[in-house]
Amino acid sequence: AAGIPVKERVKVSQNWRHGRCRRETVLKWKCLMPWMELDGEYLYLSQAENIQAYHLCAEGPGLQRPPQAIFSGHQEDVCRFVLVNSHIVSGGGDGSIVLHKIHGSYSVKFSAHEQEVNCVDFQGGLIVSGSRDRTAKVWSLSAGRVGQCLHTVQTEDRVWSIAISPLLSSFVTGTACCGHTSPLRIWDLESGQLLTCLGTDFHRGAGVLDVFYETPSLLLSCGYDTYIRYWDIRTSTRKCIQEWEEPHDSALYCIRSDKNHMIASGSSYYGVVRLWDKRQTRCLQSFHLSSPTSSPVYCLRFSTTHLYAALASALHVLDFTVS
Repeated sequence: AAGIPVKERVKVSQNWRHGRCRRETVLKWKCLMPWMELDGEYLYLSQAENIQAYHLCAEGPGLQRPPQAIFSGHQEDVCRFVLVNSHIVSGGGDGSIVLHKIHGSYSVKFSAHEQEVNCVDFQGGLIVSGSRDRTAKVWSLSAGRVGQCLHTVQTEDRVWSIAISPLLSSFVTGTACCGHTSPLRIWDLESGQLLTCLGTDFHRGAGVLDVFYETPSLLLSCGYDTYIRYWDIRTSTRKCIQEWEEPHDSALYCIRSDKNHMIASGSSYYGVVRLWDKRQTRCLQSFHLSSPTSSPVYCLRFSTTHLYAALASALHVLDFTVS
């Protein structure tokens, strides 16, 4: 990942490579599809229609309870949310988008889509959203134009994932791949026009469930076809530069990287988290977090020493500070 500023990399513990960790379950709940974000000393976790902020314990991997704050506004479950510049932007099953300012009571809610908002991103005063209604939209947050739709993109397929490029010039959508179009497409943020499609060999149903920009030109994707793909837009849009196959043929719900060599992925069965090194073809370590009940890993985040994985009924923590 040449060109990434060192300060943007998460330098993970060497224990990650050797699989030395202590696993802990921090929270339990009724069956949900949670999402989360890490921000310094806080972990933000969606539970049903609310987003709750938990202070991380100074000693160990636990969370201080009760939550420090609760952000509400949706009438149905939160599908995805992002945390950027002290703002939370969330999309819900009610088709709406809610904007919260973390420090204060300011919040805005607006109707965004005809069906659930499966994914959102927020950068540079703009929100992008993707929905089951087969559209992606660009929204303004400028003064006097908050909640105004700037562009509606007809994706011809359900949108499962979305991300704005770090250059703030384009955004990528990951769709269900049930039609004739590519599930990975990049759109111009200013005009809403299609710029390019990524890949040419996706099979029908190979929906993209998560995307992650490392740099403006380096992008990770994963989904139903069990592959992690690493794209370098400068090199080629037709083929990825690297790919890794989930060894148990499970769909991959989420991925994250340290913007260096390490990738973490979450599988659809039995809460399997895998750690990968881009310099190797096989995964480094696997952790099975749900047993005997099977659950996808809906979301994962990590710091330099801990990995947090949200399953259908619990938040698990892998503590890599152990000797």
